[in-house]
Amino acid sequence: MQALAPGTIIFHRHRGYGVITSVNLLTGWIAARFGSEARTLDLNLSTDAVQFADGEAILFRRAPPDRMPHARLMAMVRELHGAGYQKLYLYSWPKPSGLYWRWHLFTGRRDWMQRPWREGWYGSGADYNSNPVMGWGDAPGASTGELVDALARFDPHGLAQALGRDEDHAAWFAATCDALLPGYMYSLDMPRSPNGFLPEMPAVPVIAVRASLPLYAGAPLSWPPGWCGLWPRAHALPTPAINLTGIVELP
Repeated sequence: MQALAPGTIIFHRHRGYGVITSVNLLTGWIAARFGSEARTLDLNLSTDAVQFADGEAILFRRAPPDRMPHARLMAMVRELHGAGYQKLYLYSWPKPSGLYWRWHLFTGRRDWMQRPWREGWYGSGADYNSNPVMGWGDAPGASTGELVDALARFDPHGLAQALGRDEDHAAWFAATCDALLPGYMYSLDMPRSPNGFLPEMPAVPVIAVRASLPLYAGAPLSWPPGWCGLWPRAHALPTPAINLTGIVELP
C-alpha cells in the first residue's frame, strides 16, 4: 500500500478527488478536504471506500500500514552498518502508557544510558501516526536507500561520527534484523518488580509494527552487547522495612 500522510491525494466516490489534511494510522481515521470546500470531512479508511488518486483501494485493515517507524529504522541502520558505519545505534523504549514506542539514533561511544542527542535523530510512534516521517527531510514511504540519503544530507557531520568498527554490536543487530524484519521491532526496556528487584533476565521484548500480525513466535532474542551489565539485581539503596509495632528486634 502507498504511503498515507497529510498531502496525499485520494478519491471518494461521492466527493471526488481530495487531499488528506490529517491522518491517524492507529485508528484509521483521516480528515480530507475536497474541491473548494472550506471544511474538512472525517472519513474512516476501513468503511468509507476511499481510494488513492490512481484508483488503488485503501485496505486499511487488510493491508495495514506501519504504525511505528522502528522496523524501517532497523533496516536503515543495518544497511549503514554494512557500509562501515558500525558505531550507529538504535535505542527504542516504550512510553509509560505502553501505547507508543520512542526511538533514538546515536553515534560514537556505545553508551545506552548516556546517549548524545541530536536534532532529528529521535522521535515517537505517536508523532509517526499523524505524519509518517522520521524528521530529517525524508518523504512518507521512503525506501531504505532514500532514508540513508536523506539522513546524510540532513546531518553529514553527525553521520560521520558513526564511522568505525563495533563488530559485536553489528553482528547482534544483523541477527536481530534477520529474525524480526519486516513486521517486528525490539524494545529495550527492563521493568522492575514492586519490591525493587529485577526478575530473571528475560529475552528482549518484541513488538509488532502493524496491526493484525500475530505475536512473535520466533527464537528468543539476546540483549545487545553492553546492556545486561547496566542493570543490577536490586536498587543500590533498597528501602528499609517499616516497623509499626514498637518492638525492637535485637540482632
